[in-house]
Amino acid sequence: MNNVATQARKKERQAQVVQEVAQYVTFVIASESYGVPVLKVQEIIGMTPIVPVPNSEDFIKGVINLRGSVVPVVDMRKRFRLEEREYDMFTVIIIVEVKGLLVGMIVDSVSDVADIPSGAIQQTPHLTSKIDREFISGIGHINEKLAVILDIDRIFSADEIKTLDSTSADTAQA
Repeated sequence: MNNVATQARKKERQAQVVQEVAQYVTFVIASESYGVPVLKVQEIIGMTPIVPVPNSEDFIKGVINLRGSVVPVVDMRKRFRLEEREYDMFTVIIIVEVKGLLVGMIVDSVSDVADIPSGAIQQTPHLTSKIDREFISGIGHINEKLAVILDIDRIFSADEIKTLDSTSADTAQA
């Protein structure tokens, strides 16, 4: 009987060692660290001229031309209802795929690509971050720091996705 318990504990330890590890692009918005799955990120670009789109949502900064494609750009500070700040040399646009649509996310700075084991991501606590919990898929532990892991597909509602899509389509036709 003792041998069976020892083997069970050994298998449990082996299972813990073989945790699934996912990669996240980490970035900063208003002194908080965030992460998005690296597979959702198409590229990271420096600030580039953004063409404003009249009558769009306040968090939609405008559109950019990305190698011939019109891509809507969202100021994540505005999206999360945070205080605005001037863009500087660290401000970047992270191009992500949201439900089949390319969207640029303006963030304060990009940090790194981090490997986070699935066991190091905890469910969202009830009182966390300055942003809506519906956008958060968990809290990841990166070294000694915490990063809010965003659920890219939930940051924008279906109506907002349609707005972003029509914003890029309308601008492309103009």
